[in-house]
Amino acid sequence: MSMPFYVSPEQLMKDRADYARKGIARGRSVVVLQYDDGVAFATENPSRALHKVSEIYDRIAFAAVGKYNEFENLRVAGVRYADLRGYSYDRVDVTARGLANAYAQTLGTVFTTESKPLEVELVVVEVGREPAGDQIYRLSYDGSVADEHGWVAMGGQSDRLAAIIGEHWRPGMSLAEVLELGVRALGAPAEDGAPPRALGASSLEVAVLDRTRPRRAFRRLTGALLEDVLGTGSTEAPLPGPGSAEAGAEEHPPGPEGGPSAEQPEDTAR
Repeated sequence: MSMPFYVSPEQLMKDRADYARKGIARGRSVVVLQYDDGVAFATENPSRALHKVSEIYDRIAFAAVGKYNEFENLRVAGVRYADLRGYSYDRVDVTARGLANAYAQTLGTVFTTESKPLEVELVVVEVGREPAGDQIYRLSYDGSVADEHGWVAMGGQSDRLAAIIGEHWRPGMSLAEVLELGVRALGAPAEDGAPPRALGASSLEVAVLDRTRPRRAFRRLTGALLEDVLGTGSTEAPLPGPGSAEAGAEEHPPGPEGGPSAEQPEDTAR
C-alpha cells in the first residue's frame, strides 16, 4: 500500500514560481521607455511574423516575454475584452487599468489552481494626451500588478537592463534618445568583461504609442524608418502620419487578425 504524497502549500507555490521564472528567463528581454511624445517598445526579435509587442486598442499596447503561445492567447483575449467593452459602453471606457485587472485575475487563477503556471510576464501601456497621463502596468506570472513610471525592463536579463536604463533614462527624452538607450541596454553583455553586441534594425522589433496621433496611437517602426531613427540619433523628421506610404511605416488593425497565428512555432519570438 503506497503512502499518500503530501506537499505543503508554501512549497507548492515556491515550485510553481521557480518554474515560471525559469521559463521567463529564457526569453529575450523587452524594454519599454517613455519619451516626450509617447512610449516606445523595443526587443530583440528577428521574426517579422511573431510579434512580442502588439496593439490592443486605440491608445493601448501590449508587450510580453516568455512562452509565445501562452502570451499570444492572452493578447487575443485582451483584444476581445477591449472590443466588447468599447462596443457595449464607449471607447473611452477601455483603459489599461481595466485590462491589467482582467489579466491579473487570469494569471492569478492559473497560478493558484492549475498544475502549471503561465510562463509569461506582461506590460500593458496606455498613452495619455500628456506625459503625466501615461499608464504602464507590469504583470507577473502570479497575477501581481506593478504600476511603473518612466520605463520597464523584463525578461532574461531584466536586472542588468534595469541598471543601465535606470542610470541614463530621464523624463522628456526624444524618441531617438530612448531607442538608442534601449538598444544599447538590449545589446549589453550577459557577463562582465564581454563585448557589447551591436543590434541592427533587422534584428529588432520596435513600436511606439505616439500621443500626437488623433486616435490610434500604435505604430510599428521597421525598415528604412527604423534605420533612420537609430542611425541619425535625431528626431528632426517626424513619424509619418496616418495613411502615409513612407517606407518602414507599418500599421496593423486591432483584433486577432492583426497578430501572428498561434499555430506558428513559439520559440522564435520567446
